[in-house]
This record gives sequence, structure tokens and C-alpha cells, in this order.
Amino acid sequence: MKFHIITFGCQMNANDSDWLARALESRGWEQADDEAARVFILNTCSVREKPEQKVYSVLGRLERHLRRDPGVFAAVGGCVAQQIGAGFFERFPFVRLVVGTDAVALAPDALERLAAEPETRLALLDFLPHFSERAEPEPRPGVMGPAQAFVNIMQGCDNFCAYCIVPYVRGRQRSRRPGAVLEECRTLVERGAREITLLGQNVNSFGLDSGGEGVSFAELLRRVAAIPGLERLRFTTSHPKDLDPDVIRAFGELENLCPSLHLPLQSGSDAVLRRMGRRYDRARYLDLVEQLRAARPGLALTTDLIVGFPGETDEDFGRTLEMMGLVGFESSFSFKYSDRPGVAAARMEPKVSEEVASARLDHLQNLQNTLTKDCLEKCVGSETVVLIEGPSRKQDGGEPFWRGRDPAGRTVNVAHGGEADLSGKMISVRLVEAKKHSLIGEKAGAPW
Repeated sequence: MKFHIITFGCQMNANDSDWLARALESRGWEQADDEAARVFILNTCSVREKPEQKVYSVLGRLERHLRRDPGVFAAVGGCVAQQIGAGFFERFPFVRLVVGTDAVALAPDALERLAAEPETRLALLDFLPHFSERAEPEPRPGVMGPAQAFVNIMQGCDNFCAYCIVPYVRGRQRSRRPGAVLEECRTLVERGAREITLLGQNVNSFGLDSGGEGVSFAELLRRVAAIPGLERLRFTTSHPKDLDPDVIRAFGELENLCPSLHLPLQSGSDAVLRRMGRRYDRARYLDLVEQLRAARPGLALTTDLIVGFPGETDEDFGRTLEMMGLVGFESSFSFKYSDRPGVAAARMEPKVSEEVASARLDHLQNLQNTLTKDCLEKCVGSETVVLIEGPSRKQDGGEPFWRGRDPAGRTVNVAHGGEADLSGKMISVRLVEAKKHSLIGEKAGAPW
């Protein structure tokens, strides 16, 4: 059976899609483009309204395509699947499987059943009381795994920030057993992974529930970092209210813990932060930044920012711009606030107009572009090690370029005229030019 996966949203969704593709391939299924596929799988995101609407748009396009062959069907998974549930069956008759956020491990069996039973429909939507483990598919003989890998360490969230739908579509926090995390990380390194990113809605609160068996996130970091052969370790996402001093110290003590951290600020206004239910203020956030940079000088900080939250004034927005400059974020994900069903902020007034929110977002993103350029220009002239991800989109007709990331997560494009595939290799480069969102490097040190 040929299948095609379309993924929206966060790295956790991307990781789930990757696992599902490998699980289906291990059963003899074959990935295909959207012309040849017989099964379409949408892994969805509902954190904001826009990606949710994209799901309906894609399904609308697929409906026209699927009418030509009644044997072709679709499955919807992820956060929108959890939110809408069996409602997809009424709106889109060709959707025959709805997979909630806790049921990804059940999807391969369900898809095989649907392929054999053309009249069957299934909705798998129950939340589980514990982290749902899933079997790792056996790799194809002689094929190494990817150099960069992602490992889920928890599911759900207990914070209930006023704007956030995550606790409603991913459930309450459930930490994964530390032994299972370590076993997966060791296996990935044995199969060729050189960099691992630990994933969770709020990794800093790992172990605060019974699933973590009393192991803190700082201790989990140290255990993973000690795996022989692991050269780089990252994690995302962090909530500032739970950033423990032991985690901050780990940045200065663990050599393979990368000098980068995504630390969502959301707003620079204490008044807005209170309405958001974030449980920290500007002073606390700036104190964390000071501690982090004392522990690991040069640590790169990135963030999430929301503009137009209900009641946000021009003064509130100005405080966010001020905080951006004080911290010097290397990059940020920034969005206009949008009401999500069931969250507290949907009932808050006054709403900020679309025009005002759009203008604020433009202003914020222009400032971020300036901050990003300044950060990248400071890197020019230095040497670093880049983990190559694959061929770069930057090609100038001369030497081919390869794209990779330095330890801080910055994108680096490197020219290399050899015919060898550099994917997965770690190479020494000298940074020679800063672009808008990336760096240009050239080989340095010993030959590659």
C-alpha cells in the first residue's frame, strides 16, 4: 500500500510522522507522492487558528482528488484530530481514521485494518493515564539512521496558560520512564545519531508527575549526555517558571549540551503575562537570562512571542520590544493572538483589532530581523563545527553548497566542491559572511 504523510506544527508532530512512516515501511507499505498514494495521512496542529484552517483546506483539495478512486482514503491525526474527533467523518466522508494525540502507536494496526475493510471507520481518541510507549521499527539492513534524532520524553501539559489549547488536545502531563528514554537514545546513537533533541511540551517539568519515577529533568539530561558517542544534545520546549538551577548549571558542566536554548517569553509586559497565566515576570525572566549566560557565555537564546493578546496596550507592546533588545534574541517565532476553543483568553476583553495586531507583528518582526543580523555578524571571523544536514538551497552555479548547523543551532551554508555526500558529517568551518537568517562558511583546519 502506498501512503503520503502531510505534517503540520511542532517538532513533536514531525517526530510522530517520522515514526509512523518507518513503522508502515517496516510492514511493507511504501511512501509515495500525492499522485500515487492510496492513503493520505494528515498530522495536524491546532495551537493557532491558521494551521487548523490549513488542514481543512488540504482536505478540501484531497476530496476532489479522491473522488476519482473510491478505494483511496484519508486519516487525520494530531491535535486537530483530538479536538474535532469523529466530526471529521461527517464533514469529509473519505476520512476513515481519526487518531488522537495519545493513539499514534495504534495507527499502523488501524491503517492496515482499514485497508482490508473498506467500509470500516475508526476514531481513536482516548487519553491514557501514562506515557504511551511505541515499538521502534527495525531499520533496514545496512542502513544507518539519521545523524540528527528527536526523542519524546513526555506528553501533555499541566500549565493551562490562558491562550493555549495544548492541555485540551494533548492531555495532562505524563513523563516517560527515564529508562525508556535512555534506551531509545542509546539505540539511536548506535545507529548513527550524533545529535539528539529531547522533546516535550514543557521539558523543565519532566519528573514532576509519577511517570518520571522521581528523576528530575536535570538528572535526565546528565544521563543522556553521558551516552558514549553522543556529540550534541538539545531540548525543547522550556517554560521559564520551571527552569531549575540544576538545568542552568548543566549548560556549564555538560560539554555536549549545546549552547542554545528556546525560552518562550510570550510578552514583555508584566500585566499581559499575568493575564496569560505565565507565572513569571520580566525580572524573573531577565534573572534567568543572566544566570544562563553566566553558566555558558555566548549561549544563544531564541523565543516565542504573541502580539495582540486581549487587553494588550501600546505600552504593553512597547515593553515586549524593550525586552527583545535587553535579551538580544537570536531569533523568535512570533504570532498574532487568535482565540482557541475552550481556553480562558477566548472570553477575555477587550480584543485587539486585526489591523493593530498586524501592525504590531510587522514592527516586532522588523526588530527581530535587526537583532538576528547583529547576532550573525558577530559570528563572522570565528571558527566552528557544523553538523551537515544535506544539500543547501543556496547554489550559485559554482561549487555546490551544503547546509548544516553550528552548536548554537545557527544555519550555516558551506561550499564544497568534492563529490562526496557530506550529510551527517561534522566539519570545521570558518564563518566568512552573514546573511539575513544564516551564515556562509568555508572549510577550515584539516581536509574534510
